[in-house]
Amino acid sequence: MAIGVYGVKRPADVDPNDIEVVVIYTKTRNAGESQIITKLFGNQVIKPVMSTPEFGGKDVEILGGLYNMTLPKTVFNQKGFYTIYIRPAQIRLKIEDCAELATYPDVKGLVFNIDTAPTNFINKFTNNGLDGYRIEYLNNDGTKIPNLYRIITSSFIAEPVQINTPNSSQKSIKYIYNNVGNMLFCTVTPNTAPSFKPTSAPFIGRKDQNIIITNTNFSPQIIEVEMVNYDLESLAIGLFADQTKSMDDGIYTLYDFDGNIYAQYDLYEIRDAVDKKLFEVRKKRTSIDTTKALNRIVKQ
Repeated sequence: MAIGVYGVKRPADVDPNDIEVVVIYTKTRNAGESQIITKLFGNQVIKPVMSTPEFGGKDVEILGGLYNMTLPKTVFNQKGFYTIYIRPAQIRLKIEDCAELATYPDVKGLVFNIDTAPTNFINKFTNNGLDGYRIEYLNNDGTKIPNLYRIITSSFIAEPVQINTPNSSQKSIKYIYNNVGNMLFCTVTPNTAPSFKPTSAPFIGRKDQNIIITNTNFSPQIIEVEMVNYDLESLAIGLFADQTKSMDDGIYTLYDFDGNIYAQYDLYEIRDAVDKKLFEVRKKRTSIDTTKALNRIVKQ
């Protein structure tokens, strides 16, 4: 038996604002079926399950890993197949600069303009606000560069300063930390060249390149939902639940397992001129005859 085994999995307690839900709808499973894609914000459909602290009080602690998801009727309103893709929310913006710190010229990082950050994620562009987030890079045509990403190791508000170069006629822009600045200087990993090849610095991005920033708090999840007219309970009602047929007016009534009227049908025959029976018809009624309630019939 092993001694000193430690758990390595931690349930995620993610802010719904950091979650993005993508819904893909198809009417059938045919490969050529057209798809309808809808994006929902996590705070619209996902709510964390709260747990009461051990010593009483309000439900203020997130019960890690458990969330309730509400499917909006405006989206899930047709029969068919819905693929629900739950992923970390994406922050799309442009690299303002790729430069060094003025006081630590060996520290190179990415610079983002806080004023151009998406308004719904502006609270992330603060000191240490993006630590641990992942950066993915886009080509000029908007396609993502496959399998290329960097992890942000630090993020601090900064401002640009001009630094003299050995050639006095030129100036170099570098950055210093300043809490009243409008830039965010982020260091990433990996960002340094190996000691055995100091001239081979890893790519961390370039000025004006478009990128995607996402949190690493949880792994994406996929759920499939099939919308149908009848579920298993509805079918069971038709097969196993109580039923009655009124001999006078031919009203056929189905009841659910609580004895409530579930559906009603008119049963009748169609005959020809010589009274030969041609068809037996069962037609669903649009109006319910409440006098056929099961408890009322059984009492009679």
